[in-house]
Amino acid sequence: MSSVIDTPNAVENLVVRPLEPTIGAEVSGLDLRQPLGTALRDEIKRLLLKHRVLFFRDQPITSDQQIAFARQFGKIYEHPTTSRVRKDVGESHRISAEENRKLYTPTAGRWHTDTSWLARPTWGAVLRDIDIPPAGGDTIWADGHAVYEALPAELKVKIEGLHVTHDFQSSLRRVGYDYPIVAHPLVRLHPETGEKVVWANWSMSPWVVGWDRADSKALLDELLAYYARPEFQVRFKWTPHSVVFWDNRAGLHYPVTNYGDYPRELERVLIEDHEALPH
Repeated sequence: MSSVIDTPNAVENLVVRPLEPTIGAEVSGLDLRQPLGTALRDEIKRLLLKHRVLFFRDQPITSDQQIAFARQFGKIYEHPTTSRVRKDVGESHRISAEENRKLYTPTAGRWHTDTSWLARPTWGAVLRDIDIPPAGGDTIWADGHAVYEALPAELKVKIEGLHVTHDFQSSLRRVGYDYPIVAHPLVRLHPETGEKVVWANWSMSPWVVGWDRADSKALLDELLAYYARPEFQVRFKWTPHSVVFWDNRAGLHYPVTNYGDYPRELERVLIEDHEALPH
């Protein structure tokens, strides 16, 4: 029987270990199988805004418990193209290496952010391992604000006010889902922290709106080189019963595809944006 974690010491029991100066922290001292109390939920959200991505190890949660954990932070988004882990449950999605090999070419990882093709992308994601390779298959997250801060002043001026496309049409057409191509600001203001974030999606044929294609590619390649710098990244090595919770608005992530034909599989739950926390 589940019981709400809302004791006076619940927040004090958290152990937070930052992994990099601006991004990534391992959090322990709680059981994600149990519902969170308001104070603990708010503390996790505060830590998430500070560290961009939180890692929880040794959390043997079920699919239903993963969904329940995510639901405490907002409404769940049902993705139209990603297959379901269970046919009758739309809230969780299968992130499968085997499916990706069939659908996408090339299959190498790319810097991206989830559901950026939406006019209002999902703000958060909760990911857990189902079947991970014995070696390889890490995931890397990068801090989009740190990337912005590292840009030369003239480059900051150059990209201010530009919009870039997030084109997911080929995947949407595959499932008969009608949705227009959207463009988001290349420099996006985080709605809660107020930080400026370089925000593009290199898995979705980005193009700077109104620019010559060659000039657009040159600019985006220049920005991509900043995202590729390890100074702005945290790299997570998956172990059994890992759960990751990240702020989709704070930067990008990259799946490392160095595990051959292993059928790597994860389960993801997405959280809609602009939803008030439930009370």
